[in-house]
Amino acid sequence: MAIPKGFGQRGGGRAGPGTELEKAFLTATAAPPAKALLGHFAMTHRRASPAAASLYTPNGQRKYLTPGERARFVAAAANWPPTIETLCLTLVWTGCRISEALDLTRADLDAEDGIVAVRCLKKRRPGIVREVPVPSAFLDSLLRVHQPGKPQERLWGIARNTGWRYVKDVMQDAGIVGVAASPKGLRHGFGVHALRSGVPLNLLQRWLGHADIATTAIYANAVGAEEREIAARMW
Repeated sequence: MAIPKGFGQRGGGRAGPGTELEKAFLTATAAPPAKALLGHFAMTHRRASPAAASLYTPNGQRKYLTPGERARFVAAAANWPPTIETLCLTLVWTGCRISEALDLTRADLDAEDGIVAVRCLKKRRPGIVREVPVPSAFLDSLLRVHQPGKPQERLWGIARNTGWRYVKDVMQDAGIVGVAASPKGLRHGFGVHALRSGVPLNLLQRWLGHADIATTAIYANAVGAEEREIAARMW
């Protein structure tokens, strides 16, 4: 899948952190074990789990961002102040919930290993942390924008509703509307994109912080390029 023209470009033609990152995601290839695991859970949980239809609302509206919408969102975020851009990119590249993003501190950024440590705020038990690998260009940008300070100081000192509003405003600038135009739409988009890129289902489960792998398996219901290619043989 080609990178949309102008994706990740800032004013003046300088490439933003999104460009290299999107290439890394889109060029990922699926290993056979991942394909087998994906197919198994796609078939099993479509039959067994009522959550299988949760990528759409009861009236059929899509809840996740498509690759093109994700690209437009990242490009639009580059036109906002750096701290807002990094918040938007954190949601794009980690798949975390907005409350989890706003809870991140400088101590959660590991430049050496290239990971962001996300505290799972939805868990009943405290202290559960998941380490999400992120591309170096994004992490470098995060460290550059949020200058050194106290290790436990939060990166964004804003309330959840303020962060949510910023994301909605960037969505509007990107021309994205509907149910998917939200932080949750970015999280769903991360899940769909990861599986389409060949990320094993159990690994995606860990990155998203799902207690049940059946929840992660709903992302297998999104139609991807391979499924369209198979369907095209009938046309």
